[in-house]
Order: sequence, then C-alpha cells, then structure tokens
Amino acid sequence: MAYEAIEVRKDGAITWLTLNRPHNLNALSAQMVAELEDFLHRLRTDSTTRVVVMQGAGRAFCAGLDLKEQNRGSTGLGTTTTDTIEVQRRMSDLTVAMHRAPQPFIAAIRGPAAGGGFALALACDVRIAGESARFNAAFIRIGLSACDMGVSYFLPRTVGSSVAYELLLTGRFINAQRALATGLVSELVPDAEVENAAAKLAQDMLETSPLGLRLTKECVGMSIDAGSLEQAIAIEDRNQVLCVRAGYIEEGARAFLEKRKPRFAARA
Repeated sequence: MAYEAIEVRKDGAITWLTLNRPHNLNALSAQMVAELEDFLHRLRTDSTTRVVVMQGAGRAFCAGLDLKEQNRGSTGLGTTTTDTIEVQRRMSDLTVAMHRAPQPFIAAIRGPAAGGGFALALACDVRIAGESARFNAAFIRIGLSACDMGVSYFLPRTVGSSVAYELLLTGRFINAQRALATGLVSELVPDAEVENAAAKLAQDMLETSPLGLRLTKECVGMSIDAGSLEQAIAIEDRNQVLCVRAGYIEEGARAFLEKRKPRFAARA
C-alpha cells in the first residue's frame, strides 16, 4: 500500500512514522486511519523494526479528527448507528494495536496533540515534548464524551485521577511545562531538539537485547493491569527465564565484566 497521509522511514532498526497532513495540522482523515491500520498490521510481524518513533509533519503532532472532512458532507462517521460504531472501532483499534505492538513507541511531539492526536500520543510508551507541545481531550468540546480511543484508560494511569478528571471534564489544554510536571511527558526539550532527543532514546533502547526489550514492554503493560503482586511477578519470572534460555545473559554479563557495551545477536 502506498502511503500519502503518513510517511514511513526506516533508519536501521528504528522506524520513523510521520503523520503527514501538515496543511490540516495532521488531522485524522479516513485515509490516514486506513494507512495507520495497514502500517500497524504490518508492524506486528516486522522483525527488522525494534523501535517506532511517531511524530507529526510541520507545526503540529495531530489536531484530532478532521472536522473539515466531516463538514464537507462526508459520511466518514457513518449514516447509521451500526456504521458509526464500526468507524469508531477502527479509530480506537489504532491505539489498541500500538499498545499491543511488540515494539516500543516513542512520541516526538511539537505543537498540539488534541483529541485523537492526544489519544495517539498517550498510546505511545514514552513521550518527548518540544516547548510548543500542548495537549487536550478535545472530544468533549465538540459534543462528545472526552473518553475516546483509549484516553480514559491511558490518562489516569499516566497522570493520576485528579489531573485526568480535570482534563477530561473540561477539555482544557495542558502545556508542555505542566505536562512534564505531571508525568504526561518524560522529557521537555526545545522544539529543534525533539527529533534528536527521540533518536537518542531509541538508540538507548537498541542497546538492549531484542527479546529483553520486547518482553519488557509486554511486562510493563500487563503489570499495570495486574490484579496482584503475584501476577506481576509471574510475568517477570517468565520473561527472565526466556531471556536466560535465549542466551542473551551470557553476552550481557561478559560485556559488563569487560566494561564495554554488549553486542547482542539480532535473534537468539
């Protein structure tokens, strides 16, 4: 599938995924949703990509749903309740696919990440913000519920319930400085440094073993939802045994003793 609304660029084991509708602040159109679906479907079996960096072209990360497309008489949201449910699920399945993908996602954010763009940013595992970044659950300001595309799942787990309620019940914007203070983003840098910061973080991830990186993302996601300490530890124990049996610990220990970076095999 040839992409137009997104751009995919591979840099070794890092894949750069750019939302590429800068003239509309990278708003989510039907075409962009379809292209993201295709990319995420292919990603699950892409053994050459170990980390994905998501960013927006131009001055925005993503302004959310393309309301201009809807106002032009498009039936993009469906003409019946059943149609609308199917359209809604296609959008929300994007964040589910990102969450389930074996590769960590890094969001490199400049400008607004609003509505569906906020959801995409939250579905990433790590968020790095430029000084111009700002976020809001715009859905509630256009007559919808603020809880959309996984926002009600990710946001309270990221910033706690009080800040989550504030943002969801009002649709207020949160700027980059407050986003850093609340833990919504893990790093705040000048706009010009966002890509470099994301690339450095991705490179740090690539210095780990392929299996260890994949299982760590899986384990953190499962442990957040674990019903008990014992359930979380059971997953941790399984993952450590798998990494040991794969042979990565031998190179890791040798590199530590020799005071060098490990050279992990691509596959064990």
